[in-house]
Amino acid sequence: MLAERAEQVHGIDADPGTLARARELTGDDPRVHLTLGSAPEDLPPGPFDAITCVAALHHLPFAPALEHMRSLLAPGAPLIVVGIYRTASPLDYATDAVAIPANLAMGWIRNRGRTSSAPVSMTAPTRRADMTLSDIARQVRCLLPGARLRRRLFWRYTLVWRRTGTPVPPPGAEPRPRT
Repeated sequence: MLAERAEQVHGIDADPGTLARARELTGDDPRVHLTLGSAPEDLPPGPFDAITCVAALHHLPFAPALEHMRSLLAPGAPLIVVGIYRTASPLDYATDAVAIPANLAMGWIRNRGRTSSAPVSMTAPTRRADMTLSDIARQVRCLLPGARLRRRLFWRYTLVWRRTGTPVPPPGAEPRPRT
């Protein structure tokens, strides 16, 4: 998960190998802060100018994670999610009919001739999605009114939502006094 604030990027991951690879790729850039921890709770306090979450939300408690990320955004800031859903509906299976051969072709093109093992960035622990796209849509409508949710190939969806108005405190937080 990444959160951006004032030309700084805060990344968090629970997998030490993935985080080590991220550190290799970002070098000693003082604008990049990488943390081994649990997303999104271990992110520093907001507000952030943007939060992105790629193939991670299905590892987290869905509604509490969205609520927490929502609370960390500055007014006008986007939340951008590339997520994974569980196949369940006839449309899901029709999409799979295209995605499965495309996935096999992409894997062959990208990995043809590879004699070494998978790179560290591909060895992080994985978990199958347990929510259908319908389940996700239902919760998103309640938690992020006006969000744009789109089905994508390869069992993915994109979710884009932009905060309006004033920040909402995370669940259980003390209300902030007005100044």
